Amino acid sequence: MMDYLIIIVTGMVGATLTFYVSAQLKQGRVRASALLSLLVSLFFYCFPEVLNDFLTKSIPLVFIGTSFIGMVTSSAKTSYVRLAVAGGLFSIVYLNRSQFFDGYGGALGALAFIALLTTLTFSELLLRKTKFLAGVAMLKKFFSKTNP
Repeated sequence: MMDYLIIIVTGMVGATLTFYVSAQLKQGRVRASALLSLLVSLFFYCFPEVLNDFLTKSIPLVFIGTSFIGMVTSSAKTSYVRLAVAGGLFSIVYLNRSQFFDGYGGALGALAFIALLTTLTFSELLLRKTKFLAGVAMLKKFFSKTNP
């Protein structure tokens, strides 16, 4: 149980820390994600005995996946709380994933996209108390703005 809590906290920290380094320290989204993921992965590569095998293998993967969430643009009206929730959601889904998808590429990025999109949509629906169709219209407007 404690291992799962550590994974969830790792996901929350990974998303928010990447966004912080990207937006506040002006390092860019890709550089922030790559640098932080490299540091976490190198730490567990050099010191594999610090934690148990499950955490040593899972923390770098979860951190890399949630760093994709932290790469969201600052114009998407995100907050650190929303990013932390998306990172936590990513971690929960990661912990409950099926072994069916082992070996398929792009799983971390796809899961990060789903977690972020779900969090942003539901937070908009809850905070603005809009109807579901208004949330769908908001998503259409967002995607039409980013993809000309």
